[in-house]
Formats: sequence, structure tokens, C-alpha cells
Amino acid sequence: MADIKDPENTIIMTLKDGDVIIELLPDIAPKHVERMKTLARDGAYDNVCFHRVIDGFMAQTGDVANGNMEQDFNLRMAGTGGSSHPDLPAEFSGIPHDRGTLGAARSQNPNSANSQFFINFNDNHFLNRQYTVYGRVIAGMEHVDAITRGEPPASPDRMIKVVVAADA
Repeated sequence: MADIKDPENTIIMTLKDGDVIIELLPDIAPKHVERMKTLARDGAYDNVCFHRVIDGFMAQTGDVANGNMEQDFNLRMAGTGGSSHPDLPAEFSGIPHDRGTLGAARSQNPNSANSQFFINFNDNHFLNRQYTVYGRVIAGMEHVDAITRGEPPASPDRMIKVVVAADA
């Protein structure tokens, strides 16, 4: 288990192969960090699928509106929804999109991030200052690497449970 320095700003994401520990960056992107903690505490991320997983790029999840459905139609819709909360303003920074960083997924509008996020498989510096970085995997990246690929995957992996470490 990782050395958790700040349990209030650490997420424990349980995947099929084990836990992924994510250190959040409240000093860099406070609104995005607060949203993730709110949705985790509401149980909104539990059982949500990874609907877009591109080898060598990233794994995207967090569609709390459509991503926990089992039906084929809803799985195809995953990635189009967010939460009932308003969209977030961009919180771009100089933090690079390195392997294991957490980025806010959004539409073409920089201020459209809501609940969806991605974890970078590789250093994806072409995303720098275009997508908000608000966390980094500090343990369990091997479990992220094992997520089933596809857009959407035929049988997508899911976030089984997502909690704030302070609540665990």
C-alpha cells in the first residue's frame, strides 16, 4: 500500500485486479479535486465503466450518467454524460500529463469538464495546458495498465468502488 500523506486528498479506486491509489492536487486544481471527492462520497463512481481505453494513450471513465449501465445501447452512450453538478472551469497548469496523471475529460469547450476523467498510460505532453491535471497515481498503476482496451471495450472494466481515503 502507498504511503498516504493526506487522506482527505487521496482516492482509493478499486479495480478488478486491486486498488489504485490516487493523490489529488488541491493546490493545482481545487474545483476538480472537490468534484471528484464529492462524487466519490456520493458513490457516483461505483460500478462505472472505462468506456474509452486506448493502448499507449489513456483510460477514460467517470460518466456517472451512463457508465454504470449493462445494456449495449447505454454502453455506446457512455462518454456522453456527466453528473447533475454544473460543469467546471478549466484549471490548466504547468503540471505535465505524465504517465499515471489524472486528467479531466471535456468536450471542445475548455470549461466543460464535469465527472469524467482519464489516467495517462504514457507521457502525453501534447495535452499539457489543454486539459486539467488534478491527480496522480502513487500506487497500483499495474492495475490501470491491465484495463481492457477499446472504444468502448467489448466487455469493459469498471471502477468497482471509489472512496476518499479519509473515509475508508
